[in-house]
Amino acid sequence: MTHDPGLAGWLQLTLTPGLGGAALRAMLQRFGLPQAILQRKRAELSAFAAPDVIAALDSTQVAHAVERSLEWASGAGRHIVTLADDSYPRLLLEISDPPPLLYMVGMLELLQQPALAMVGSRNASAQGERNAESFAQALSDAGFTIVSGLALGIDAAAHRGGLGGRGSTIAVLGTGIDIRYPRRNAPLADEIGARGLLVSEFPLGTGPIASNFPRRNRLISGLAQGCLVVEAALASGSLITARAAADQGREVFALPGSIHSPLSKGCHALIKTGAKLVESAEDILAELGGFRASASASTTAAPGEQPAGGLLAHMGHDPVDVDSLCTRAGISAEQVSSELLRLELDGRITSLPGGLYQRLEKGPRR
Repeated sequence: MTHDPGLAGWLQLTLTPGLGGAALRAMLQRFGLPQAILQRKRAELSAFAAPDVIAALDSTQVAHAVERSLEWASGAGRHIVTLADDSYPRLLLEISDPPPLLYMVGMLELLQQPALAMVGSRNASAQGERNAESFAQALSDAGFTIVSGLALGIDAAAHRGGLGGRGSTIAVLGTGIDIRYPRRNAPLADEIGARGLLVSEFPLGTGPIASNFPRRNRLISGLAQGCLVVEAALASGSLITARAAADQGREVFALPGSIHSPLSKGCHALIKTGAKLVESAEDILAELGGFRASASASTTAAPGEQPAGGLLAHMGHDPVDVDSLCTRAGISAEQVSSELLRLELDGRITSLPGGLYQRLEKGPRR
């Protein structure tokens, strides 16, 4: 099989262990495209990286990795995009350390569409996931591609919402593109590969290395015009993405929550430091400008919609325990517990750690 020598050169450089993006960009600036770099004497290249790294350029290990990557890219729907390609995402050219090369599966055209990043807690509440999916679908219906990181919780909900609208979704992986992680999201990853776009800067076979996930966050924010944080604790990795977005000059949005919830603390901290508080998809559309939601793309309640009566009317919107509900409703603990079970089975409330219960808001009407 004949392979593109230009792509092979990019792969040879990016797959050499220890040759980082900064050194490679310096070589590109000095010598031009990879084929020109590889024609230089190895002693000359040692000015940019350690001699053992330069020696590894011509190793059998690297040659095998290049061949494997080229074979992978020959499959249907698979792409390797370099800095020199017209299809390289324009917004990534604006960040300080754009990856020299990206592995992708799916619809490349999504890279040229307006996009919004959505991130949040892996251990999200049921309400948080519902909010994320509702916002994502509304924004996707309005023409935005939803970018997230394929993690459990908010990320997965955002991808589902993006797939549910016309804008679709992009998943930026913290592993090699041939690795499905977390395994629970493997079916979702397959669906995104078929109807959206999977993206990774990491070589094939790269497993879930902890340090790679914060690194990929700069690409989640870099691919988008703005970043919405739905739920996040103060130590959440989502705040890394939000900080990257701010550093890249992107708009940062945060969804407020209960003052009693640890998963609201990160969003509230972002709002205190300048992130824009949003209550509906329309808030984001108005801020970014140039987009108008379709008739079905609203996350606000329908006019005249009233809260359900009964025990639900006494719950409010913050987590509450059984004793408090007994006092508010004036009924016995047995009656409260029975009604809570019914409401939970109906999907109207969710149980939280510590014997607490919280009301679930309805998603947007379609």
